[in-house]
Amino acid sequence: MSKIILKAGEATLYTEGKDTSAAMPEILIGAVDGPVGQAFANLMQQTKGHTAMFAVRDLNQMVRPVCMTVPKVTLKDSANIDLFGGLVQAATADAILDCVIEGIIPKDQVNDLCIISLVWIDPGAATDPNLDKKDMYKNNYEATKLAIKRALNDEPSIDELIANRQKVKHCMWEDSWDQD
Repeated sequence: MSKIILKAGEATLYTEGKDTSAAMPEILIGAVDGPVGQAFANLMQQTKGHTAMFAVRDLNQMVRPVCMTVPKVTLKDSANIDLFGGLVQAATADAILDCVIEGIIPKDQVNDLCIISLVWIDPGAATDPNLDKKDMYKNNYEATKLAIKRALNDEPSIDELIANRQKVKHCMWEDSWDQD
């Protein structure tokens, strides 16, 4: 595989009836000496409420390629920060390592690549008495793997997007919009 400069991918996974365990990672992966590497370095300056963290599998187990996880929403309380810095961080790191093991990410490039993962934490997750943490881990793990795979395979293809232009609409945009 040639040098990966900048690839982007996303995925959304949720379990019906368990809204607060949804996962929606948006991934950038690319060379440490390219635009993704520059953006990665810039994330080292922290922003209140959007603390970026390396993806680690456990203490002293930073994953490779190195990954910076960044919450998409402002984290205002320690309970949601704990979900982000524990469960979601671990799911992200495990997914990245498994992408290397499965050959999705080339093993010979792991030290030359970096990943930025914007992750979703539902602001109500930590206070949801029905939060299923195993489901939240599973969704974040599987969505991260899928987002990386899509990024590296340039999915969806432009042909798929064109073919679905009039068939697919955003799930949060329920009104029909007739362009005629």
